[in-house]
Amino acid sequence: MFGYLTVCRDELKIKDERTYKAWYCGICEELKKRHGQLSRFTLTYDMTFLALLLQGVYEDSTEQGQKKCLPHPFKKHPVITGEMTAYAADMNVLLAYYDILDDWEDERKPGAWIFCRTLRKTFEETAAKYPRQKQAIEDYLKALKTCESSGNRDIDLASGLTGKLMAEIFSPREDAFSDTLGRLGFHLGKFIYLMDAWEDVEKDTQKGNYNPFVGWAAEENFDDRVYQLLLLIVSDAAREFEKLPIEENVDILRNILYCGIWSKYQILLKHKKEKTK
Repeated sequence: MFGYLTVCRDELKIKDERTYKAWYCGICEELKKRHGQLSRFTLTYDMTFLALLLQGVYEDSTEQGQKKCLPHPFKKHPVITGEMTAYAADMNVLLAYYDILDDWEDERKPGAWIFCRTLRKTFEETAAKYPRQKQAIEDYLKALKTCESSGNRDIDLASGLTGKLMAEIFSPREDAFSDTLGRLGFHLGKFIYLMDAWEDVEKDTQKGNYNPFVGWAAEENFDDRVYQLLLLIVSDAAREFEKLPIEENVDILRNILYCGIWSKYQILLKHKKEKTK
């Protein structure tokens, strides 16, 4: 479901692209150090946005270095690590584990079972450190299964469940910023859920899977209606973001919120139009 909160590279300054890559690689490095080599395959762009966002709010100390890795074995590349890359890596593992476990329980994919067995120990250790976030994920999965099994097509309800989950993930501390960060996470969670539902609606219709957009999909202006809905949600998210006193890497964060967040939408819409032709 995740991976929609990415940058718009065409609109990103060269120095900002280097910084963004260094944060992404920093989370990847944290995953390896904290959770093992296999966990690196679960990394999503959403967690890079989260790390940059929280760093902008709290301005914690960071370390910069140069590393080689499997995708870049011959040349060192910049890496930025700190408390927020560690938190993002931990949240990435929690979300990925439950997502993969859900795949195993629903479809009995052997690869999912192997992945869960491999991550089980580090998952349990991480979950013990974040009981509030762990409980939020479990509550989310339980509520989502109830929503899906009942066939409830209430779009606000379905997307709001992911929103509530992301609200907890986006607010690691209880302080003056937690409410605004939580509301920002809530709106972005709704966006992520609905983007994923819009992307999969044709496949889900064919397979008879739950999707809140199934009732809309046959309408002539379906894509336009979805766009307007997503636009409202992103506007709500942007309003919460602008309340935060962020200066560090703010251009990267705004690039994601005002441009990058639509990157996959534009690609999918282009493919849909080409397919219709």
